[in-house]
Amino acid sequence: MPGLFITFEGGEASGKSTQVKRLERRLERCGRQVLTVREPGFTEVGSAIRRLLLYAKEGSSMRNETELLLFAAGRAQLVGEVLRPALERGLVVISDRFYDSTTVYQGIGRGLDLTFIKLLNEFVVGTCIPDRTLLLDLDVEASRMRRIRRVRPVGGEDRMERLSQDFFERVRRGYLDIARTEPGRVKVIDASKTEDEVEEAIWKEVDGLLV
Repeated sequence: MPGLFITFEGGEASGKSTQVKRLERRLERCGRQVLTVREPGFTEVGSAIRRLLLYAKEGSSMRNETELLLFAAGRAQLVGEVLRPALERGLVVISDRFYDSTTVYQGIGRGLDLTFIKLLNEFVVGTCIPDRTLLLDLDVEASRMRRIRRVRPVGGEDRMERLSQDFFERVRRGYLDIARTEPGRVKVIDASKTEDEVEEAIWKEVDGLLV
C-alpha cells in the first residue's frame, strides 16, 4: 500500500498517547497528511466494543477468550473501514496499539494459544502490516508510579489497568521478545527518558521512512 503505517505499543502509562500526538504534529509540519487512530475504538463499532472491554460492568465476568475475540472484532472493523482506505490514499496512519497488543496481553499475559492468536491476527489485518512499530519500553514499577500520579476520570482505572504487576511483567517481556524477533519492524524506545528525548528517539526511527 502506498501510505505509511506506524504503530505505537507499550505497557500502561508508557507515554504512547503523548508521543502519538507529538509525532502527528511533527509529520504534519513536514507536509504529510496524517490520520491518528486508537485501539480499541475510533469506529462506531470499535467504540462500542471499547466500552464493553474496558468500562462496562458487564465486562467484569468476561472470559479471556471473549476478550480476545472482541479485540479482534474491533480491529477487523478498523482495518476495513478506516486503515486500508487511508493507506491506499497515501496517508500516514498512526495507531495507538495494534495486533502486537493482542499477542502480548491476551497471548503472553492471559496465556491463550499463541498459534491461534497469530492466525487470528493474520486473518483480521491481511496485508495491513505496520511499516514501523515503536515500542515504548518502561519498567513495570515505573509504570505503576506513573499510573498513581496520573489524573484519572471519574471511575478510576479501566479493566485492563487493574490487572496485577505479574501480568504486566509478562506483557513487558512479551513485547521485548517480539522486538528481538522482528528487529526490522519493531524499534525499542526507552520511555523512562523525558518527553522531548523520547520524541527525538522516535523521530530517528521514523524520519528514514519518509520519501
